[in-house]
Amino acid sequence: MTRFREQIGGALRELEEAGLLRRPFRIEGPQGPEVRIDGRAVLCFCSNNYLGLANHPDLLAAADEHEGYGAGASRLITGTMRAHQEAERALADFVSAPAAALFANGYAANVGTIQALVREGDAIFSDALNHASLIDGCRLSRARVHVYRHRDAEHLESLLHAHRTRAERALIVTDSLFSMDGVAAPLRDLARLAGSYDAGLLVDEAHALGVFGPQGSGLSAAAEIVPDVLIGTLGKAFGGAGAFVAATEAVVSLVQNRARSYVYSTAPPPSLARAGLAALSLVRRGSEARTTLLQHASRLRIGLRDLGYDLPRGESQILPVMIGDNDRTMRLSARLLEQGIFVQGIRPPTVPRGTARLRLTPMATHRPEHIDQAIKVFASLASND
Repeated sequence: MTRFREQIGGALRELEEAGLLRRPFRIEGPQGPEVRIDGRAVLCFCSNNYLGLANHPDLLAAADEHEGYGAGASRLITGTMRAHQEAERALADFVSAPAAALFANGYAANVGTIQALVREGDAIFSDALNHASLIDGCRLSRARVHVYRHRDAEHLESLLHAHRTRAERALIVTDSLFSMDGVAAPLRDLARLAGSYDAGLLVDEAHALGVFGPQGSGLSAAAEIVPDVLIGTLGKAFGGAGAFVAATEAVVSLVQNRARSYVYSTAPPPSLARAGLAALSLVRRGSEARTTLLQHASRLRIGLRDLGYDLPRGESQILPVMIGDNDRTMRLSARLLEQGIFVQGIRPPTVPRGTARLRLTPMATHRPEHIDQAIKVFASLASND
C-alpha cells in the first residue's frame, strides 16, 4: 500500500473515532412522507421536500424530456434552450426581480455568484452560520471576509464602520432562513445597513422560498425588502433540482460572464427547467400546503418540548432537536429509525462543535397521524434514554 493510501485510511479512522464518519442511506422509490430504506417503510422527517412536490405528477409530466435529455454544453456555448429562458423569466417575476440566471444547483449558484461579484480589494460581511456554499463563495472571491456574529446586526454595523471604507466594493451575505437552526435573518436591519454603508445585500432564500412570503416568494418579500442579489433553489420546497440568481439585468449579466460554475459547467437539462416551471405554478397556489406544513411543525415543536427535548424558539418548518454529543445524537437517530422514524443526526462541521442535533423537518403531505407517531416514538426514547 502506498503512503498516500495509508494517509487516506488514517483520515477516515480519525473521522470514525471522532464520531463524524458519515454513510448515506439508500432511499428506494419516490421521495415522500413515507420512504423505503433497505426494503422497510419508514416515515421521513429529515427531507427538504417541504411541500411534498418531489413526486408530484405535474413535475413528472413536465420533465418528460421532449426537448431532449441533455443541454449539450455550457450556457454560453449551445446550452441555453427555450426551457431555461422561460424558467428564468418566470422565476425573476416570482421574486419581483428584473432578471434571473438558472444554475444546476444551489451550491453552484452561491459559489459562482459571490465569486463573480466581488474580488480582491473588496470586502464581504458574512453571518457566522451561513451555509457552506456561501462560505466557499466568499473564500473563492479573494475578497477580505469579515464574519459577524449570528443574526447580530449591531456586530455587523461595528464591522462595517471599521472596515467598509478600506474596500472598493462591499457585500453583505446571509441566508434568509438558516437551514440547521430554523431561524430567520434580521433582513430589514441588514437592508438598512446595506443602504447606510453603500454595500450590496445578497440573500440566499433556499429554505424559505416556497414556504414564506406572498405566494411563497420568500422572507425578503415578507420583510418588504429588495436584496441586491437573491438566490433561490428549486431543490427544496419546489421538489426538484436547480437554483437561480435573481437581480438587476446588469448583475445577472456579470454573473453569467464571471461565475465559473456557470461559465464552465454543462447547462442544467431542459427537463429540470420545465419541472421547475411546473413546481412554480404549484407553489404559487400552495397556500393551504404552506399552512399545513407550519401547523405540523408547530405540533411537533410543542410536543417535543413537552417531552423535555431542547428545541430553540422558532416558527419555521425546521426543528433542531439539540443533543450536543456526536455519538448520542447518532444513537438516537438509529433508535428512531428502528421504530420507523427517519431523522438524520447533524454533526460538525455542518454545525458548530458541541451542537450536534437531530434536524426534524415535516412535510405538508404528512398526515396528522404521522405527526402523532413521531411524537410517540420520541416519547418512548425520552423515557429510556
